[in-house]
Amino acid sequence: MNFPMITIPARPYPLPLRLEKTALMVIDMQNDFCTTGGWGDHKGFDVSQTQKAIPPLKVLLAALRQTSVTIIHTREGHRPDLSDCPPHKLARSRHQQAELGSEGSMGRLLTRGSKSHDFVAELPPLSTEIVLDKPGKGAFVATDLELILRQREIKQLLFTGVTTECCVHTTLRTANDLGYECLLLEDCCASFLPEFHQVSVKMVEKIFGWVTLSTSLLEAISDPKAMPH
Repeated sequence: MNFPMITIPARPYPLPLRLEKTALMVIDMQNDFCTTGGWGDHKGFDVSQTQKAIPPLKVLLAALRQTSVTIIHTREGHRPDLSDCPPHKLARSRHQQAELGSEGSMGRLLTRGSKSHDFVAELPPLSTEIVLDKPGKGAFVATDLELILRQREIKQLLFTGVTTECCVHTTLRTANDLGYECLLLEDCCASFLPEFHQVSVKMVEKIFGWVTLSTSLLEAISDPKAMPH
């Protein structure tokens, strides 16, 4: 069921949401960050933490695909020749035993075209959905994301993905500065370090936008009492 306007219970206060002016940002749900053998695993992080976002996000995607919400999937990674990778980023990865472009069990780490860089098996984009490759943490830098949003007259963004404190937060902060209303779905985001996730959620609530659970959003969408405005 699809309604032009719904009100989402959220913190710090409820947020009216117009679905046809809304985009779901699925940030970096990639093997590199969520799967054994990916970049995060090579770096020594516990990927079972980032995997926690997969089940609720899978449910959310199935529901929002029945609405007018625009769905955008992002991937962080670099060209095979690493020409778009800042030298300090490459050097840092080398010192942390997860060198960008090096061979992992699923191909080259954080390198476009490898299985390591691709989306997790549970969350493949549909052919009708937007896939945005980005070389950095924020999805607005060196991409055409803002052009896409403006062409579709998007005003509100739903944020999901990994990691909460890094790529999700960086993109959300920029979106906030650009004038978009940002709603973080806290159960559909995750971090390698749970304490980073918790602090990041609180920062969004207090400074940059709104926070809610995906279940609250889904209940609002399916509520038969919801009426078009």
